[in-house]
Amino acid sequence: MVSKYFLLWVLALSPFIVSGQIRQSKLIVPANESYDFRGSDIIVIDTLIMMDSSLIILNNSKKDNFIHAKKILIQNACSIIGLGKNGEDGKSGVRGTTQSAPCRVGQDGSNATKGTNGHDGVNLTLYMDDLEIVGALVINLNGGDGGDGGKGGRGGDGGSGTRVCRAGNGGSGGSGANGGAGGNGGSVGIHCRNCDDLHLIMGNKLIIKNFGGFGGIGGEGGFGGRPGLGPAGDGKNGIRGKDGRTAPQGKSGIVNLSRN
Repeated sequence: MVSKYFLLWVLALSPFIVSGQIRQSKLIVPANESYDFRGSDIIVIDTLIMMDSSLIILNNSKKDNFIHAKKILIQNACSIIGLGKNGEDGKSGVRGTTQSAPCRVGQDGSNATKGTNGHDGVNLTLYMDDLEIVGALVINLNGGDGGDGGKGGRGGDGGSGTRVCRAGNGGSGGSGANGGAGGNGGSVGIHCRNCDDLHLIMGNKLIIKNFGGFGGIGGEGGFGGRPGLGPAGDGKNGIRGKDGRTAPQGKSGIVNLSRN
């Protein structure tokens, strides 16, 4: 029969989740491997050790993530990643139909669809008593780039003319679509009770990237269709569609470093 004390000892060493929180006495992320938050947004731990080139991947389905630890030890080239997802590109418009019937105007090209917005980076708050960084820790919470707008469809060509009717004009090109806005960078709060001034290691041992994502580029307007030709007069070129607008870049996140 298994002793109840043995079961309690096993549970004490294993991670468990309470109300969306991951609670664990000690977490070691091995070299060149990653640890995923796995559906939670809060981890409470006594000791966190990140070995060389290890990663912690935050839960980007949650706006805010939290790490509470008594002691954190960072080796070389470690990263905490909470990037916003990039937006999707818009779809291009469909080309207008070229007229086979004489003297008819070509069909207009259809308008494109807009690129979707980039997602915001994760907001990360770290609470700890002690922090030791041997090499460097990169916290990357950049916002996602916006999707590019689709290109407008080209106008269809006009039908040829006859002796009794003028040739058809080319169809107008469809409008290009606007790009999606870049996502905002996530904000970072690092609160360490027994640390020296963390501002002194910023850009060296502690590197924070929380820039806004680039805005999507506006799609080009579709070219107008070619005119038909005929003895009674040629048609006119179709009008080119309007270009879409390039979207703005997302805003950078806030960085708050404190000792408390």
